[in-house]
Amino acid sequence: MDYIKKIKIDDNLYTAKTDFRTALKCIKISEDTTIGDTERALGVLYTMFGEDGIKYPTHYEKLLKWAKNYLSCGIESKPTNEKPDMDWEQDMPLIESSFISDHKIDLRTTNMDWQQFYYLLLGLSDSEFGNCCILNKVRNIRTKKLSDIKDIKERDKVRQAQQFWALEKYKKKPTQEQKESAKKFMEALGIYREEN
Repeated sequence: MDYIKKIKIDDNLYTAKTDFRTALKCIKISEDTTIGDTERALGVLYTMFGEDGIKYPTHYEKLLKWAKNYLSCGIESKPTNEKPDMDWEQDMPLIESSFISDHKIDLRTTNMDWQQFYYLLLGLSDSEFGNCCILNKVRNIRTKKLSDIKDIKERDKVRQAQQFWALEKYKKKPTQEQKESAKKFMEALGIYREEN
């Protein structure tokens, strides 16, 4: 089934692709800081509305407003200083597993509207004392405050889990000093190999 919506601007009728895969592509484009604002906007318009979306520059603003409202499910987001606890691309295997375990839906073979997908995502199990899907377990690890953990061994376990599950864009790169220290340690153990 194709998920489309019709949007009329002036005398033009636009067809928006509203399936979740298209929406995820639009979100990825809109968050790509390696390209300029204009290119991101045109990329979203082209991905969601096809060639018609970029034909009339006088309609860009209205089409982008519609797309933004649709992709945000009508929920106004407030600016925050908190780092995200999820990345659509990196966490897709966890999302797929969680949809199978909680909703019995295989996203690899199913198509659905973006807003249906989004609300099902919000409804994934998340309980400290009962069921918790793998996606929300990982998100909880990422947001756990180490300062709240009194037991040193437990804190170290959580720290290691946070490093393992860290979002790629927020992983800390080792400093030159840390690299040199690791090199000396491996040389002392006789296992250091120069990388090409």
